[in-house]
Amino acid sequence: MHPSSLAITKKVAELLERGDAAVVITVARGGYGGAKMLVDEAGNVTGSLGAAELDSVVVPQVAKFLQSRDETRLVCVKDFASGFPSAAEIFLLFERLQPPPRLVVCGAGHVGASLAKLGVFLGYQTTLIDDRAEFLQRDRFEHDDHFAPIELVVAVDWSSTVREAIGSGRGVSVAVVTRGHSEDEQCMRAVIEATPDYVGMIGSKRRTSIVIDRLRQAGAGEEELRKIRAPIGLDIGAVSPEEVALAIMAEIVAERRGAAGGSLSAWRRSGNYSKTDAQ
Repeated sequence: MHPSSLAITKKVAELLERGDAAVVITVARGGYGGAKMLVDEAGNVTGSLGAAELDSVVVPQVAKFLQSRDETRLVCVKDFASGFPSAAEIFLLFERLQPPPRLVVCGAGHVGASLAKLGVFLGYQTTLIDDRAEFLQRDRFEHDDHFAPIELVVAVDWSSTVREAIGSGRGVSVAVVTRGHSEDEQCMRAVIEATPDYVGMIGSKRRTSIVIDRLRQAGAGEEELRKIRAPIGLDIGAVSPEEVALAIMAEIVAERRGAAGGSLSAWRRSGNYSKTDAQ
């Protein structure tokens, strides 16, 4: 293995251990084919694309790629550095590197249990929290060896348990689906302090408004309160716990991918489209 590849492999392990994100750039065509470079969020560089000049024009593109929701992207150097020698002939593959997304579910009732199972199926490292130990019995959650097991946590104190589960909040989606106002509020106090990537709370408009008003009275800022998806989930007419879980996960995925969550066929059914739109 090339020395730079060894260094990149070591750096990847360190980044994943810390929970940080980075980008691996590979020369896919032209230039030094196969050469690799890793750039973390702070702009630290490991490896090289084969020429210092090429490295210098590529590094600034990493922040833009990380701001997007793309997992991979094939880029021609001429698209961002047209004056670079042979820019039209060099293609680079950008690949996002980050830990698997995490899902924290507060409340292990019918909806919470269904949501945790669906989260695991979709590749989320999932933690399910409840203050009722009988709701967190392992035999309630059949485990498929193809997926990581759900982490089951009994909350002695909702706020501290939820805060610990969320950690830094990076890459974390939180769904508060507890059985009542008091439990919702205790969880939400911890959640808005941690600023996870996504936070949603189940309940009617009235119930969720009560909790949000209490959080506001307790000093929560308007910016944090506006991020709360309440009522949680996309409007798919969900009725059963499994359908509600699907609506919630659909919204979580849409937020993670930067999508609006609308119907893909809306443009066709509107009648206001041309053949060009369909291409």
